Amino acid sequence: MPRLPAEWEPQDAVMLTWPHAGTDWAAQLAAVEAVYLAIAAAVARRQRLLIACRDADHRDHARRCLAAAGIGAAATCTLAPSNDTWARDHGPLTVLDAAGRANAVDFRFNGWGGKFPAALDDCITARLHAAGHLGDAPLVTSALVLEGGAIDTDGTGTALLVRRTIIDPARNPGWDQARVEAELARTLGITRCLWLNQGALDGDDTDGHIDTLARFCAPGRICHVTAHPAASAGEQTALGGLRQELAALRRPDGRPYDLVPLPAPAPLRDEDGAPMPASYANFLIINGAVLLPGYGDPADALAAERLATCFPERAVELIDCRALIRQGGSLHCITMQLPAARTH
Repeated sequence: MPRLPAEWEPQDAVMLTWPHAGTDWAAQLAAVEAVYLAIAAAVARRQRLLIACRDADHRDHARRCLAAAGIGAAATCTLAPSNDTWARDHGPLTVLDAAGRANAVDFRFNGWGGKFPAALDDCITARLHAAGHLGDAPLVTSALVLEGGAIDTDGTGTALLVRRTIIDPARNPGWDQARVEAELARTLGITRCLWLNQGALDGDDTDGHIDTLARFCAPGRICHVTAHPAASAGEQTALGGLRQELAALRRPDGRPYDLVPLPAPAPLRDEDGAPMPASYANFLIINGAVLLPGYGDPADALAAERLATCFPERAVELIDCRALIRQGGSLHCITMQLPAARTH
């Protein structure tokens, strides 16, 4: 049976889809590329990078940027045209078999329920596999629309999911919970689904991805976001409900989960006054470190302190993600880890 490893397990690489002028980043491309380079540098100190580029000219540009930053040797730049750069949601989810061999799974991606164009993004995993970047095992395909940000696992078969981001007529018409769970078992080896209904951040286009709300930090520990005192009444109610749902969850042995509350930055708004869904739960775990999004807020330091208690053997590195959050996502949303696997 396949097993979807936890993010804290050993990794081979991190995938990025490099920003370009054909994405929503066009008006702030330089600022966003600087964030990508900061993330790439932190990753390259510990593991490989796999970078999807839209065409040959774009690949050459990405290589120049990486070389200028002194991190080109750790990066493989390949061709995979994209509508946008949210690698968490269009990249491969990778499972391990009983012998530790990796197999990429290609779920459908339809722009978070048809909100945005996604035809190119939906082909990225297949292109990466065809180019030999995802191992030599056959690609596992699924008709299920499943964004990587919509699922979090403890590595032992349990998954955290928000119901409306998967059991959704705009994503998976005709799929009920039983059918979804059967497909998650077939493709990812998920045997326990912990479905959540509460939790929402103002300004979120994903309908409540779990990686913005609550994350496993260990098989028995979950960190979760909390509301800032200045947050809207709706967000405060939604996140209070999330906390109650998490407290009611039980581990396989019947014990409650240890819950670690994360602070919230003061509400952020764009130039039009629209809320931006900044979340400290949108961190990325890599070999030896946790990359934490920062928002130029005093709560950055407290979030780093809380995560350091969850991952005492890893460095917590803060990366300013204010440029990313302007388009509604953050650090975890633009990355996808590729777990380490046996090669024989």
